[in-house]
Amino acid sequence: MNANAKPERTRLSAEDWEEAALKLIAEQGVNAVAVEALARQLGVTKGSFYWHFRTREALVQASLERWELYGEREIISQIEAIPDPRVRLPELFRRVAHELQPHRVYAALLKALDHPQVIPVMARVSQRRMEFLNTAYREAGMPPVEALNRARLTYAAYVGFLQLNFTLGLPRITHEEFDAYVEHMIATLIPA
Repeated sequence: MNANAKPERTRLSAEDWEEAALKLIAEQGVNAVAVEALARQLGVTKGSFYWHFRTREALVQASLERWELYGEREIISQIEAIPDPRVRLPELFRRVAHELQPHRVYAALLKALDHPQVIPVMARVSQRRMEFLNTAYREAGMPPVEALNRARLTYAAYVGFLQLNFTLGLPRITHEEFDAYVEHMIATLIPA
């Protein structure tokens, strides 16, 4: 090897760019995603970006789809595998409660509901989550109308909590207070 040769950089994958974009969305919002800033943050040139994406919008779309698929694959599909709905619902609450990065992305996307790429993703995510909750409540023995209303209340509580904490910046609560809040939500929203 030539002593003057520069060390070869590891090539970034599309997933690396998507994860970096999601981190930026979580911290600063959708409009903060900029190719040049991400390249600097990742320690590469903009040329690395264009190896994987044609435009900034393509990166934003791929990042939003990655976030959406994470929710489907890593959370909902694993929770759906739990056969007893009375076990499934509390596990959903506890699991979702401790997924900080997806919460931050969701909260940022709530602020960007006028963005043309955000609207369809949020509509699909919300629809799928509502369907999941509705089904879980029905399987737990609730009549259809009551199950749907409980699903709406549960989802509204989730979105409202994100708004209060990430958007309005209410004072932080301790881990113990948060865990107690999650257990209160479980006791309040899940049928005995």
